[in-house]
Amino acid sequence: MENYPLLWRRTRPAKKAAGRPPKLSVDEVVAAAIRIADTDGLAAASMARVAGALGTATMTLYTYVPSRADLIALMVDDVLLARRLEFGDGWRERVALFSARTREMYAAHPWLTEVSLVRPPLGPGTMAEREFLIATMTAAGVPVGQINRAALTVTAYVYAFAREAGEDARLSRDSGQSTESWWHERGDFWEDWFDVEAYPAMTALWNAGGFEDQAAHDYGLALILDGIERSVGKDSGIERPVEKDVRIERSVE
Repeated sequence: MENYPLLWRRTRPAKKAAGRPPKLSVDEVVAAAIRIADTDGLAAASMARVAGALGTATMTLYTYVPSRADLIALMVDDVLLARRLEFGDGWRERVALFSARTREMYAAHPWLTEVSLVRPPLGPGTMAEREFLIATMTAAGVPVGQINRAALTVTAYVYAFAREAGEDARLSRDSGQSTESWWHERGDFWEDWFDVEAYPAMTALWNAGGFEDQAAHDYGLALILDGIERSVGKDSGIERPVEKDVRIERSVE
């Protein structure tokens, strides 16, 4: 069960307790855990390691964050919120912003690949993402019954590529070898083991230079957005609104 008072601590701060003020804050604890996980992986961000980094006892740390599960949820929600998904520009540009910042998030925090977001922490970071995407699909003129479907489709696609970027960063950190170097070491595979007759489609594409352009992410995202755009108003009886009339002025902090 989520610890809502901790997840929503910035919007609904707890009443100050009597006595001496605490030496640390929950924000400091979470930030320290994120720094450790960024450098050494999620497993390294134990309560003992975080406490040591903050110069306090492990048991003292539990007075700020009751469990490691709570700590991980707070870490995840904080990095989700740190993307700062601003409202503005056209709806396609908003999706591009969401995609770029989500990939940057995974590259900066590779430990996210070790966390499932199928059941995300219900904090400000998760809510900011859902609000951003639902508002974006609304601005695109997607019919009400299809808004959440469109938002979830974009989310699934973006996160698939973003996790790949995170896995690349994590593997590079753990092995000390870049993915480019890893592939270079296997150059002899294509000469000694790859059978051009068994894989004619791949061979033909290689000979035609079809593997040189690796911009698969942009290509696929454009197809999804084109499909959403074409579906707007189709068999729905709903006219597509002019986007400049859709005004969303607040930003997600």
